[in-house]
Amino acid sequence: MNQPQPRREAPPHSADSPRLQKTLALAGVGSRRACEALIESGRVSVDGQTVRQLGIRIDPARHRIAVDGLTVETNVQKTTLALHKPYGVISAMVEPDGRPCLGEYVQQRNERLYHIGRLDTDSEGLILLTNDGELANRVAHPKYELVKTYLVTVEGKLSTKTANRLRRGFELDDGPAKVDRLKLIDTLPGATLLELDIHQGRNRVIRRLMDAAGHSVTGLVRTRVGPIRLGDLKPGRTRVLSAPEVASLKQAVEL
Repeated sequence: MNQPQPRREAPPHSADSPRLQKTLALAGVGSRRACEALIESGRVSVDGQTVRQLGIRIDPARHRIAVDGLTVETNVQKTTLALHKPYGVISAMVEPDGRPCLGEYVQQRNERLYHIGRLDTDSEGLILLTNDGELANRVAHPKYELVKTYLVTVEGKLSTKTANRLRRGFELDDGPAKVDRLKLIDTLPGATLLELDIHQGRNRVIRRLMDAAGHSVTGLVRTRVGPIRLGDLKPGRTRVLSAPEVASLKQAVEL
């Protein structure tokens, strides 16, 4: 006769323990929202017990957390890198079709890194990579309105009237958009070099704004994300952000 199995209780925790989704995010599994989806889909277990309840608190030092049966290392040193994404590189860590992607530039590192936000394949410049899920989630979140700076080359001569119109904004197919700041850097033969700030992170928003203004973009380089600057970092090169840089980035997103 089969004996009844003892009822398995939820992992013990205290009110001061972190929530499971936050622990997963801090371990670099993904953004907090992505980790919540993993929990709700039954892919996360604690001490061998599947957990579907959001908000459960656990002690990372005492409990074994696994995703799809693979143990999550919770004692992970947080790392954030600046990468100068070259032209023609896809903003993805893995590219099944073999096209150049971000993962190729950090494949020598041991951390499980993922990118914060995106840059178009035909754009280049600063993109941040991290294994800090909560930091990534906040930097990418529109709530914090991190300003990004771009050097943009457009066809033709940009008039003062058009520059002012870009500051006021255009109605695009997904809503209004405008630049926060625009500065003329140089007038080239048949082209204009601009520096502009924008906090909206919608798909190809700068190119669409310039198209609406009647000037096609021929070159786009992102030089700043919030307080982090590209500086003299060459295409394809990375650098680890300094402690003061990380602190300033966290301050900007209220972390």
